[in-house]
Amino acid sequence: MYVVKSPLPDADLKTVSEALQGALVDLVNVTLAAKQIHWNVVGPRFRSVHLQLDEVVDATRQHTDDVAERASTLGVPPDGRAATVAGAGSFAPVPDGWIKDSDGVGAMVEALGSVITRMRERVEATAEADPVSQDLLIGITADLEKHHWMFQAENG
Repeated sequence: MYVVKSPLPDADLKTVSEALQGALVDLVNVTLAAKQIHWNVVGPRFRSVHLQLDEVVDATRQHTDDVAERASTLGVPPDGRAATVAGAGSFAPVPDGWIKDSDGVGAMVEALGSVITRMRERVEATAEADPVSQDLLIGITADLEKHHWMFQAENG
């Protein structure tokens, strides 16, 4: 059943839908990782790291919504269910318990770096298939790269 019909040819829609779904899952995973670290971070840089993590959560939540709405616009139902997201992690899970501030920053550097690599692949994949979706992914990637840089500088 198609409630919303995409203007894209089927082959392009397949490429774009895979890119958007992958981005959605990665963004939800980054949001959850950042929030888990946020709740459990300890150490002398607690406050600055705690607040920085909130910035990432706010950004990735907005990006998640933008990606899901782009998919819906193209007639592709987004899937952000817990089981879908849990089965598609692209970086090491956040450890349980208290997390030393430097370890939390390191985990965010690793998580963001992994997601950025995959986002850049999606940018490439959507170049011909749908420049509108590509533009969305480019903007998200740029924002993730900014957060990645800031966390790297935090542990510099």
